[in-house]
Amino acid sequence: MTKSIDFYFDFISPYSFLAYQKIKILDQNNLNINFKPVLLGGLHKLGQITAPAFNKRKLMNMKDDCNLIAKKNRIEFKWNSKFPINSLYLMRGYLVLDDKLKKKYFKKCFDAYWKYDFDILNESVVNEILKSCDIDKEKFLIDIQSEKTKEELKKCTKDAFEKNIFGAPTFIVNDKIFWGQDRLDYALDEYNS
Repeated sequence: MTKSIDFYFDFISPYSFLAYQKIKILDQNNLNINFKPVLLGGLHKLGQITAPAFNKRKLMNMKDDCNLIAKKNRIEFKWNSKFPINSLYLMRGYLVLDDKLKKKYFKKCFDAYWKYDFDILNESVVNEILKSCDIDKEKFLIDIQSEKTKEELKKCTKDAFEKNIFGAPTFIVNDKIFWGQDRLDYALDEYNS
C-alpha cells in the first residue's frame, strides 16, 4: 500500500495556504498528497467552535502570525482585505472539476486570495480564475449548484468531523492527525517513517 498524506483544506484558511506553499517548497520527492476539501465554517459549526476570524483578539494575532510564518519561509503572502469570505462556491468548484484541472484551480484560488488580495467572490475574478484554468464557466456554474455537489461537500465536511478534524489545515498520515501548518513537519516525519 502506498503511503499518502491527506491534506484537509479550505480556501478561506490562510494557514492552509501557508501549508500548501511549504509543501511546494519541500516537495522534492513528489509527495503523495490527497487534497481533501472541507467547508471550514461547516466544520466549526459541527464542532461548536467560534472561528478566530470572529474573535477580534485572535484575528489580530492571526494576521501577525501568518505574516511571521510567510516571512520566515520566504512565502509571498498578503492578508486578504476581504477576509473572511464564504468559500462555499469555490469549495464546491474544486469538487466538480476533473482531476487534471483540480491542481491548477487549487493554486489559482489560493494565490488569488492569499497572494494577490483579490476578492475571489467577485465575478470578474472568478471568471479570470476559470479562464486561466480552461474551465467551462457555464458548466462550472451549473455543476456547483447541483444537489449532488452540495451533498458531496457536506459529506466531505461531515466525514472530516467524524475523524475528529476541527480545523484547517489538517494532515492525516497512517491514521494519525496533525493539525495546523506548524505540524506539517511532523506529518512528513510520519510519512517518511
